[in-house]
Amino acid sequence: MTYRIERDAFGELKIPQDAYYGIHSARAAQNFPISRLTVHPTLIWAFAMVKMAAAQANMEVGLLPRRVGQAIIEAASELAGGRFVDQIIVDAYQGGAGTSTNMNVNEVLANRAIELLGGEKGDYSIVHPIDHVNLSQSTNDVYPTALRVAAIKSVRETSQAMASLQGALQAKEREFAAVLKIGRTELQDAVPITLGQEFGAWAEAVARDWWRLYKAEERLRQVNLGGTAVGTGLNASRRYIFTVVERLRELTGFGLARAENSVEVTQNADIFAEVSGFLKTAAVNLAKIAGDIRLLGSGPRAGLGEIRLPELQVGSSIMPGKVNPVATEMVTQVAYQVMANDMAINLAASSGQLELNAFLPLIAQNLLQSMEILANAATVFAERCIKGISADEERCRELLSRSYGIVTALVPYIGYDRAAALVRKAQEKGESIEDVVRAESGFSPEELSTIFAPQELTTPGIAGLKLLARKLRK
Repeated sequence: MTYRIERDAFGELKIPQDAYYGIHSARAAQNFPISRLTVHPTLIWAFAMVKMAAAQANMEVGLLPRRVGQAIIEAASELAGGRFVDQIIVDAYQGGAGTSTNMNVNEVLANRAIELLGGEKGDYSIVHPIDHVNLSQSTNDVYPTALRVAAIKSVRETSQAMASLQGALQAKEREFAAVLKIGRTELQDAVPITLGQEFGAWAEAVARDWWRLYKAEERLRQVNLGGTAVGTGLNASRRYIFTVVERLRELTGFGLARAENSVEVTQNADIFAEVSGFLKTAAVNLAKIAGDIRLLGSGPRAGLGEIRLPELQVGSSIMPGKVNPVATEMVTQVAYQVMANDMAINLAASSGQLELNAFLPLIAQNLLQSMEILANAATVFAERCIKGISADEERCRELLSRSYGIVTALVPYIGYDRAAALVRKAQEKGESIEDVVRAESGFSPEELSTIFAPQELTTPGIAGLKLLARKLRK
């Protein structure tokens, strides 16, 4: 392997000749051999978009030679398209408020631009990582802006995945609308409900999550690009400051706006904590839904078994025929990770000091990971689990008939104590509650059929009252 020698304030370092990164990236890689996790790809894409916008703006205001600017733009376009991502070598966990990531991107773009202009990588007299690629910028305005851009892209994908999951649940709500079953509170028999109503409740919760995430983009649109080190805009011309955000808006298609107070946006990271809170709430709902589905499909022969889950893979290396609810287990684990990420984001966002939050790399890694895994989990959950669920209507009828919850519908007619006495008698005799009710409630079979009609048992009001009142008037 051949090397080139690069220099910085600390001395010299050998860099592989074919590497697009430079000495700043190499030192960061040496300093932070932490997680073997690379910078999130969506953040790299966002950095490339910011660098493209900055090069365009610097050329427009006459600060950057057009030949150099065009080469930087072409290099940034390639990076945004996924090329040279392997050259972003710094660890996701790094000190310096993201300076290592910013310099890694600067060096990759500079060396690719040098190459495009016919030079040799490392010849920064042609294109310099700081003087040209980072012109009019600071890590402290580039990194927060790139994170906002990456978060907008990711939150759109996550909200779309939640919308698709909502649609899958609503389809099952309609499919199971007539499947009557016993409801449960505190894992004990309660009153009847339809399986469709259970799926509808889950769909409604996911709909709230979709809406929160859809609206979260509004919180992310104000960027401090042009604010440079502390938000005051030192070393950035006024024309550049106004132009660069316009160019970034055009490149991304996002409704970005220059922050009214760039000092505030540079200091504070509460916006990311807020968006993470929406993700955590979605995770809470997904964990609850996954747990419910796992429970309803348990057994299937020795558990509740009211629904049949799609069989995705062999479940045991020792027990033949065993199939586990792997999709729901995956969703639960993802949900827990998102909740844990939210705690890390909250701690990092609260730890900023004075003019800067040094912990944006932690926020970026956890926030973008949360969006990615939540979107992927919701998609897999909808496609590989929810859409393939079927109802075991016979099992639902069997468990409903064995429960005592149906007697609750008689309380408005015979009172709580008498209804409780019927339950006790059924328990003592070992008979079904329906048999005891038919024998001792005083209602005719027709009246009981009216009261215990599925529609009457699962809609607001006193079951059968209107129909019985009509009969009495006749």
